[in-house]
Amino acid sequence: MLNGPAQAERIKDLATLSGVRNNQLVGYGIVVGLDGTGDQTSQAPFTTQSLINMLGNLGVTIPSGTSLQLKNVAAVMVTMMMPPFSQPGQQFDVTVSSLANAKSLKGGTLLMTPMKGADGQIYAVAQGNLIVGGAGGQGAGASVTVNHLAAGRIPSGATVERAVPTQLGDADTLQYELREADFGTAQRVVEAISGALGDYSAAWALDGRRIQVRAPATPYERVAFLGRIENLEVRPLSGAARVIVNSRTGSVVMNQSVSLYECAIAHGNLTVAVTTDQAVSQPNALAGGQTVVTQGSQVDIKQDRASLMRFAPGVNLSEVVKALNAVGATPLDLVNILQAMKSAGALRAELEVI
Repeated sequence: MLNGPAQAERIKDLATLSGVRNNQLVGYGIVVGLDGTGDQTSQAPFTTQSLINMLGNLGVTIPSGTSLQLKNVAAVMVTMMMPPFSQPGQQFDVTVSSLANAKSLKGGTLLMTPMKGADGQIYAVAQGNLIVGGAGGQGAGASVTVNHLAAGRIPSGATVERAVPTQLGDADTLQYELREADFGTAQRVVEAISGALGDYSAAWALDGRRIQVRAPATPYERVAFLGRIENLEVRPLSGAARVIVNSRTGSVVMNQSVSLYECAIAHGNLTVAVTTDQAVSQPNALAGGQTVVTQGSQVDIKQDRASLMRFAPGVNLSEVVKALNAVGATPLDLVNILQAMKSAGALRAELEVI
C-alpha cells in the first residue's frame, strides 16, 4: 500500500546552515540571600572557600582559621545557550542549579558569574534574582515539597560580552545540512533551489545530507539570498519504516511506513498469585505456653486463554494497531511481540530500542 504524499516543508525546517550553531556556556557561581536553605558548609567546604575568595576580591579579609557556619549561601552551576550571531550587550536566560546540598534556591540572588565556552574563554556574565517554580514547607517532623526547588531560571540574566565569529560559507558557496540524511530529499532540495534561481548548476548534493549552494560574495547580498532560499518549500520523501520501543517505560511509537509480512501471533497472560494468611495460636492462661504466630500460604496460577491473530501481508499502520489492540496486548507486551515479529522477519521496519 502506498503512503500518501508528504506535506511540503520549508528548507529552514529540513536543513541547517553549516557553521551556524548555538554555543553552550557554563559557569560556577554563588547564590546568596536564601532563607536558611543554603548549603551545609561542613559537608560542602568549597562553598565556604568560594565565598572567602569572593570577599577577598572585594577587599574583605577573613582571619585564617575562622569557621563560617553559613545557611544563606549555596554553590551553583549556571548554564546557558548562546544563539548564533549574538552580539555584546544582548541578554539571554540562564539556568541555575544547586551543586551541593542546598534545600532550596527560592528567593536567592546569583552573584556575578563568568560564563565560559569550551575553549575556556569568557563570553557572557550572569547575575540576577532566581525564579524557582516550586514551594516547600516543613515542621513537626513533616515536610511538603511542590515541584523542584534545587534549580531555577533568571530571565535575561546573562549579558553577552564577546561575540562568537560565525562564517557563512566559503568564498562563493555555502552548505546546507539536512537534519535527517536522505538522498531523495537532498535531490529535491537541489531541484527546488535550482528551479527558484533559474540556474541548474547553482546547487548540487555532496551526499545524502550536505547540499552545496553557490551564493553571492558580498555580505548584504548573501543575507538576502539566504532569506529567499530558506523559505522555499520542498516535499520530502517518506522516511524509512521505523518502530521505536522504550523498554523501560513500555512506550511504542511507529511511523506511517510500518507494514507487515503475513504472520500469526498468539498472546496469553500467565498470572501467579501468592497469598499469605497469618494465624495466632494463643495458649490457655494457666498452660504456661507462648503465643505463636503461624503463616499459611496459598498459590494460585491463572493463565488467560491465548488468542491467535493472523496478519495479512502488506497491512498498513492503522491495521497493525487495530489488530494488536484486539489481541489485548499491553504496552509492555507489545515490546516483546514486536521483537519476536522482527526476529521472525515479519516486521517491515527498523526496530530501535531506546
